[in-house]
Amino acid sequence: MHQQLINFIRDTYATQDFVPLHAPTFLGNEKDYLAETIDSTFVSSVGKFVDEFEHSMQTFTGSTRAVATVNGTAALHAALHLADVNAGDLVITQALTFVATCNALHHMGAKPVFIDIEPTAFGLCPQATSIWLAEHAELDDAGYCRHKVSGAAIKAIMPMHTFGHPVQLDEFVAICKLWNLNLVEDAAESLGAFYKGQHTGTVGRFGALSFNGNKVITTGGGGMLLCKETEDGLRAKHITTTAKVPHSYEFYHDEPAFNYRMPNINAALGCAQMERLELMLNSKRILAVRYADFFKGSEFRFVKEPDYAHSNYWLNAVVCPNLASRNALLETTNAQGVMTRPVWQLMHRLPMFSDALRGDLIHSEWAEARLVNLPSSPILEIA
Repeated sequence: MHQQLINFIRDTYATQDFVPLHAPTFLGNEKDYLAETIDSTFVSSVGKFVDEFEHSMQTFTGSTRAVATVNGTAALHAALHLADVNAGDLVITQALTFVATCNALHHMGAKPVFIDIEPTAFGLCPQATSIWLAEHAELDDAGYCRHKVSGAAIKAIMPMHTFGHPVQLDEFVAICKLWNLNLVEDAAESLGAFYKGQHTGTVGRFGALSFNGNKVITTGGGGMLLCKETEDGLRAKHITTTAKVPHSYEFYHDEPAFNYRMPNINAALGCAQMERLELMLNSKRILAVRYADFFKGSEFRFVKEPDYAHSNYWLNAVVCPNLASRNALLETTNAQGVMTRPVWQLMHRLPMFSDALRGDLIHSEWAEARLVNLPSSPILEIA
């Protein structure tokens, strides 16, 4: 099966050279827009492409306001700040995630509470979250959610849409309403993914997208903060642009804030990428179908979108029978120049988060030992 998979991937990408996990695609107006930006000299934090990129992302996602940031972690950091997460507060999230999810919490001085995933879409499990809250949380006299033992405030739930497969957002909306919590979606991997027809990152109060070089579209480095409410959107733009009060020449800043502005030269790249986004998403769905057909009837389970969602299949993934099978697949493919990767080590295994509160992580540990990501670069010729 390993050699058959390698041959399948090489045939799919029509190459005998190294096959990366997810390479960026530049076949449109990228060079023209970059040249225009350089010629204008507005390559930094001011320029037309920032506004255009924000508007196009707002239109595509259906967000009330989209605010461009320097990267996805910055978008998460700003979202947590706007959600009133402070030093010593707790935020519920998943242990099976990229470290940026937890780094954003660390930068706030906040602490994660790791709750298990559900084993279909591999995102935060609402049932496990409800059980943990019922056992370990209470509402104080003012109606705020607190950890029973420590008294620490629990401020938010932050699920991550793993590999671009949406979590069960309706359930999390209900949980947040019951426990007076903010819902902050880590949608870094899920541009082009929809939950019951609504784009990820727009169901919660805030959502954060990433445009790193390995994402569906890239700005080199960059992110986007999606806001559900108009007031939040205005404030997000203000605090991510150093809280500078508009004036024709004076410099006045009315509060401590962040310099998280996306440079115009990066936004130019994003505008060109957006023009081909639908084509790239179609290509990725066709690729996912091909993988699903390849693994049909084998001992490997291809990870498909949940019934309630339309996933973007950012990274295709397969569930191996056990740890030994996972390791053998990783070793064989990588040795032959086909890049595959295991899922991230669970966050509570990292030294800086080892003392975090956590529930039973049985499904997370099961997935950690079995998940393998497969080459997922879009092939525009098949779209």
